[in-house]
Amino acid sequence: MIRAISIPTEAGEFFAHFSERGLVGLDFPGRMRVENPSCPQLSTQIPLNTLAASPEFRRWEQLTASALRAALAGKPAGMLPLFDWRGATEFQQSVWRALLRIPPGRTSTYAEVAAAAGHPRAVRAAGSACGANPIPVLVPCHRVVASGGKLGGFSGGLDWKRRLLAREGVALESSELLIRGK
Repeated sequence: MIRAISIPTEAGEFFAHFSERGLVGLDFPGRMRVENPSCPQLSTQIPLNTLAASPEFRRWEQLTASALRAALAGKPAGMLPLFDWRGATEFQQSVWRALLRIPPGRTSTYAEVAAAAGHPRAVRAAGSACGANPIPVLVPCHRVVASGGKLGGFSGGLDWKRRLLAREGVALESSELLIRGK
């Protein structure tokens, strides 16, 4: 069972989804989902009163809200709640762990992410794993670009990808990136 909470930010109202094991998903404003193939737990949106009352849940909620607000300001997210990725494959989890190592203001290509995940030949699969990331912004798939600096795709839409990268100081010109510090 999943508990969804609202996180108001200056960029809009995000929704965080928690299981008894941690953060399962994060939705952009206006895009609250009920299912994600990578996280089948999201198909059950039933409030868990016992979860909401637990000190652990309140801490996850605070960490998530704080990390989200920092990330939206272009700063490091800081401490993160536990993630519940049990519906994902080991490969997806390895890609998502690689994404967590990309600092704000930097970008990596899908090939670099595949290599960092330990699968240098699995570039397309790494791209698919980025697209299946259930916790965008905090697991920063927006920092991944195609070879040559093209933006590539983003589950939140390219407008969000541009906004997030710009907030982190990555200069965008047309559809190409001018990458600072890389």
